[in-house]
Order: sequence, then C-alpha cells, then structure tokens
Amino acid sequence: MRSIPYHLLRKIVEEALNEDIGTGDITTDSIVPENMSSKAMILAKEEGVIAGLLIAREVFRYLDPEISFNENFKDGEKVKNGDVIAEIYGNTRAILSGERTALNFLQRLSGIATYTKKCAEIVEPYGVKILDTRKTTPLLRILEKYAVKVGGGENHRFSLYDMVLIKDNHIKVAGDIKGAVKKVRENISHVYKIEVEVTNLEELKEALECDVDMVLLDNMDINKIKECVEITKGKVLTEVSGNVSMENLEDIAKLGINFISMGKLTHSVKSLDISLEIE
Repeated sequence: MRSIPYHLLRKIVEEALNEDIGTGDITTDSIVPENMSSKAMILAKEEGVIAGLLIAREVFRYLDPEISFNENFKDGEKVKNGDVIAEIYGNTRAILSGERTALNFLQRLSGIATYTKKCAEIVEPYGVKILDTRKTTPLLRILEKYAVKVGGGENHRFSLYDMVLIKDNHIKVAGDIKGAVKKVRENISHVYKIEVEVTNLEELKEALECDVDMVLLDNMDINKIKECVEITKGKVLTEVSGNVSMENLEDIAKLGINFISMGKLTHSVKSLDISLEIE
C-alpha cells in the first residue's frame, strides 16, 4: 500500500469533514472574517515517523482549493520535538475548521508509522518482515495499512478476497484442516495462496501434508515456535502471530521464521503528538 488512490482519499476527507463540521463551524465562522488569510505551522511535539501528510493536505485543500501547504518533511521521515512539519497559508476559516480533522489523521497515521518503524528495525537483521493485520479501523484500513508501509512494515492481505487464511473457526466448521483445505481448493482458483493457522505440532504436520503455502503459528511460546521451525525446515513460509510484543520481538525473529504479524500496529498504538499553531 505505497499510495492511496485520489478518489478514495477525497471520499474519506469529505466524510470526515462532514462529520466534524456538519452544517458549519459556528465558533470559527462567528469570530473569523470570511476573507481573512493566515499562516500556520504544523509542529512535531515528540520524536517519531511522519505519515499522512497527503491526507492532511487534502483536508485543507478541500476547504480552500487555493491554500498553500508546504511540506518540510516527507512521509517516512523522522521528526523530533519542535520540528516544523509543514507550513500552511490560506483562508483562516479553512485552516481552523480543518485543523482537528487534519491532525487526527496525521497523528494517528504517524503513530502507526512510528511504532512499525521500531518493530521493523528490531527484526531487520534477521531477515524477518513485520506484517499488519485486518485489525484496523473500519473504513480507514487503506490509510492505516499505508502508514504501516511508510514505517517499514509490510501489508498482509488487505481484505477477505485477497488470499485464503484458514483460521480455527473455519477448521471447526470443516471438521479438520484437511477438510478445510480440500473445500477451498474445490471452490477457488489455484492462483490464490493458502495459509493455515495452527496452534500445535499436530496441526502443523496436518497443514504440511496439505501442501499449503504458509502456516501461521498462533499464540505459541518461544520453545513451541522453535519446534515448528525445525519441522518446516523451509518447506513453507512461516508467520508468527499472537503474544508478540516489543519485549519478545527479537527473540522470535532469531528463530528463523519469515513473518511476524502484529495487530497492535493498527489497533492500539499511541498517536504521535502533533499540533497546529497560527502565526
């Protein structure tokens, strides 16, 4: 998710502004003359990785097509406390009415990129890639997965139609892993990759017998993961998920797995502290 199609970006911005402004910004419109212009700065209040400048810019340009939005940093670059991320010049009402929506996007996406960057740097020496999940904010997945890429992570499947991921509840319904894989192969094209979630060695062996493309080692401790890696011996790609934290990330990466997926990248990161100040 290296870029976001403009029509989707515009739609997200429009809906976000409709939610926040509605029938009008009664405070700003009461105080600020209609034709007044101002200069403003977007400031970093802490160190982190910037992501979301494209949507912040679109917020202001939606409200004032003539607004000047000059970026001093690019998405993916690191900032520190006090850095001027961008300078804005244009209609004062547009700047003040768009401030919170633009910052909400920028702060959240930068928080995702910052945390992802820290995780990606930990596992990079071991050739492991950090993946996101579908644990995203409804309707904002495209933005959040973009932020993961900006931070140096990789995207797992975007939606349910991208690839097959057979999870525990699928296996329960099908009866076993073999039955689930068989049903999938009977109903979809061979071009789709098949990944199976396993929770123990027996399930892993059954998945390998089905000649799947990937196995997801779910909620296993370090010793169990190590055993699974020994069994697979490069036969399939391996992904670890569940009970992963910054504290045990390197220990897991050392074991020789291919991917580590982390729901925390998108569902519970801390937003980066960023402000907007009128000069």
